[in-house]
Amino acid sequence: MLGAASLLMFPALLFALFIGFPVAFAMIAVAFGFGYWAFGPSIIYQFMQKVDAMASNFVLAAVPLFIFMGAMLERAGIAERLFEAIHLWTRRLPGGLAIGTVLMCVVFAASSGVIGATETVVGLLAIPVMMRYKYDKAMISGVICAGGSLGTIIPPSVVVVLLGPVANVSIGDLMFGMLIPGLLLALLYIAYILGVCIIWPETGPRIPPSPDDPSFLEKCRISIVALWPPMLLIAAVLGSMLFGIAAPTEAAALGAAGALFLSVLYGDFTLKILHESLLKTLKVTVMILTILMAGNMFAGVFIAGGGVQTTEAFIQAANLGPWLTLSVFLFICFLAGFILDWVSILLIFIPVFIPIVTKMGFDPVWFCVLFLIIIQTSYLSPPMAPAIFYLRGIAPPEITINHMFRGVVPFIIIQAVCLLIVAAFPQIVLWLPSAVLGFK
Repeated sequence: MLGAASLLMFPALLFALFIGFPVAFAMIAVAFGFGYWAFGPSIIYQFMQKVDAMASNFVLAAVPLFIFMGAMLERAGIAERLFEAIHLWTRRLPGGLAIGTVLMCVVFAASSGVIGATETVVGLLAIPVMMRYKYDKAMISGVICAGGSLGTIIPPSVVVVLLGPVANVSIGDLMFGMLIPGLLLALLYIAYILGVCIIWPETGPRIPPSPDDPSFLEKCRISIVALWPPMLLIAAVLGSMLFGIAAPTEAAALGAAGALFLSVLYGDFTLKILHESLLKTLKVTVMILTILMAGNMFAGVFIAGGGVQTTEAFIQAANLGPWLTLSVFLFICFLAGFILDWVSILLIFIPVFIPIVTKMGFDPVWFCVLFLIIIQTSYLSPPMAPAIFYLRGIAPPEITINHMFRGVVPFIIIQAVCLLIVAAFPQIVLWLPSAVLGFK
């Protein structure tokens, strides 16, 4: 299978998805069909090599460890203490509950690295409080969906653990590179919430003072008890990984052990919580790694069949130029987010796009961070919109699907603005890896 025939794998995959095949099995079926046509029975041996390569990949052991870390933090009551401590300082601001929710999402995303866990935990805590103080339902929806999806681009991130090996880029470089854009995105969220709630106070009312409000010293005590242990865990996991003390898998193991220790320290540990956390870890890990294996098979057949060379030839013939080509690649990833999950997008497109992007002279770390922002955007974009599906599972009936769709639109626009800023100023991504790691 050479030439343009390899490009038929994509419409074949889309057809399989539309008729209801699960993503992993659709990719395996398409890869096997095209692979057998092009290479004959030897494709079976090639697939077995892919399975063996995945099973022996040390970095991928970090995936279940990070998921377990997030599951333990979610179930051990640590999030409730964080929620209370952060909102003590923000609730007097216009939209203070929403601002505190975004900050809570940043801290929890940096603690767990698991997409979905942040939104579920923070949503269950924040939605009842914001509903009680009559926050606009669209604002509530947008804040929970956008803040909860920050786990994509706030390190540590399970996405990056998978993205690094697929893109052949250092995970440490990616973790440092995504830090400033991730915090920039959170700051843009907060600026938007503050601006809207100043102009239209009914969108996010201030909470009036109460006689039983804690004193300043009591606020400090609550904050220290609630914030310092998770912050130390974040520092241990990120610091050991970013400064080369530990590999991602070792840092993830440290985080998993730390989350277990914190649950014991706070007195919330039970065998039931441990069992639920292990069960969730097993389910999510199996899902991710099955899709990862299927994506490796799909990408392997596409590349071996000359798909990358064919794509390069089409781009050269179209004479689009480097920046327009880059824009097309990112737009394709955005559109793919309408129907595919992030793992599938990563595994289908990154192996194809990275060699072309690198040949055009763009930095692969910078492109990967742009890709992460796009994934973050597609996470909110209908019809797939995983963030909205998570919210539907935890939201009360008063918050309708219409509120959710209206609520995410401003945050999608904010993410597009962040994408343009990072694209225009690559040093936002490249400065920190260069300053700390000597990355070129």
